[in-house]
Amino acid sequence: MGIVEIQQLTRRFKSAVAVDSLNLVVEAGEIFGLLGPNGAGKSTTIKMLTTLLPVTSGEVKIKHCNLTQNPAQVRQLIGYVPQSLSVDGSLTGYENLLMVAKLYNVPRQQQKTRIGEALAYVALEDASRQLVKRYSGGMIRRLEIAQALLHQPAVLFMDEPTVGLDPVARNALWELLKKIRTQLGTTIFLTTHFMEEADYLCDRVGIMHYGRLVAMGSPNELKASISEPEATLDRVFIHYTGDNLEARGNYRDISQTRSTARRLG
Repeated sequence: MGIVEIQQLTRRFKSAVAVDSLNLVVEAGEIFGLLGPNGAGKSTTIKMLTTLLPVTSGEVKIKHCNLTQNPAQVRQLIGYVPQSLSVDGSLTGYENLLMVAKLYNVPRQQQKTRIGEALAYVALEDASRQLVKRYSGGMIRRLEIAQALLHQPAVLFMDEPTVGLDPVARNALWELLKKIRTQLGTTIFLTTHFMEEADYLCDRVGIMHYGRLVAMGSPNELKASISEPEATLDRVFIHYTGDNLEARGNYRDISQTRSTARRLG
């Protein structure tokens, strides 16, 4: 059995079906990537899995805990790094983490140690007393990861973790995520638009299109599935989702992505 178990997960918005009977198992300790064009249902899926959006139907278990029956317990088992800003620029890095430690009921006698460890892990101890509004995009993202790891979750969910980061910051974040998986044993579930990112980081990827999972496997398995010599994950993506540019997201999707890129860029 996996650490994330999803059965027939569905989310409807009035007459529109955003996620359609999703079945998926993520194994403990793997990095799993969910790919798909804008509007495919990736962000809706991750918002349901992190208890931010109600499930219309279906079942989700995180470490055998039923999400709809025990959402508070599930929130203790997971960390979440959203696309949107999740740190306060008017506070220092340390103060942001202290606030999160209190929200997650980290015992008071452990707070200073946990915060120090988290800052060191993401290489921000020297900047911990600076206001976050002075941080670079890469520093902000690392602080958000430190926040999400502070209560030692079993699963870390990340929605488009490297949108807006320059290549140097992006590569540094990739290495940090690999370290989190290897050294902490944390399972990572991420969404991304970057095929290179999925190819480098993920043990397995799933491709969504119009709310359904249309392909699943390791990057190499998916490349082999389309019978093209020297196929790339970009070619796999196009093969399974088509090349209809008219269906590539809406105003809200594009606005959110550009807003994230501006704040981190």
